[in-house]
Amino acid sequence: MVIDVLRASTTIATALAHGAAAVRPVAGIEEARGLAAVLGAGTLLGGERGGVRIPGFDLGNSPLEYTPDRVAGKTIVITTTNGTAALHACREAREILVGALVNRTAVADEVRRLAGDSVPVHLVCAGTDGEITAEDVLAAGAILDAAAAAGSVEALDESAREAVAFFRRVAAAVDVQSGLVAEFRRSPGGSNLVDLGMEADLPVAAAIDSLAVVPRLDRASGRLI
Repeated sequence: MVIDVLRASTTIATALAHGAAAVRPVAGIEEARGLAAVLGAGTLLGGERGGVRIPGFDLGNSPLEYTPDRVAGKTIVITTTNGTAALHACREAREILVGALVNRTAVADEVRRLAGDSVPVHLVCAGTDGEITAEDVLAAGAILDAAAAAGSVEALDESAREAVAFFRRVAAAVDVQSGLVAEFRRSPGGSNLVDLGMEADLPVAAAIDSLAVVPRLDRASGRLI
C-alpha cells in the first residue's frame, strides 16, 4: 500500500471517487506527456513538481481540482514528485493499493481481505525527497488502526506499532480532523503547502473516511482503477 497523503494518494482516491475512468501513474514529465498523446481524447494530464502544477498540464496535484465535472469519465495521466515514484518502486509487489486518510477504513478492509492470515503487507510512505515525513507515518498509523482487529497490534512490526501509537495520540488529544491538520502544518509536506498558498488542501487530506474507494493497480493496463 502506497501512501502519499499530501497529496498524491489523496488526489488519486478523490479522482476515482469523482468518476475518473482510471488514473495512469508515471514517473516522468515527458513520459506523461507522451502517454497522454497516445491515449488521446478523454485524457487529462495531472501532476506537480515542487508542489506546483507542471506547465502545460491540465491539473496539478490538489484534490480540490479533481471535481466530478472536471474528471468524470476521463483517464488521468499523473506524475508527482514523490507519490508516483513510490508506486514505481513497489512494482514487484503482488498487489498494489493506494491508501490515504480519506479512504483509510476502506483500504484497511481491502488489505485484510487480500492478505488473509499469512501474506505480509507493506505500507510504503512516499515521504518528501527521500526523507521520512510525519504526515505519511500518521496516515499509515490511521490505516493500521482501522485494520487492527479489536485494537490489537500483535501482527505489526515495531515501526508500524509506532505509527499506530502516533495516530492514536493525535486522535485522542482533540477533534480528530483538527488534530490531523495541526500535525500536517508541522510536517515538511504540510508546511511546504502552506508556503505555496495551498493550505486549503490540508483539511481535505485530513477528512478521515470521507471516501470509500480503494485505488488498485491493474497490471495488464498499468491503470489505477
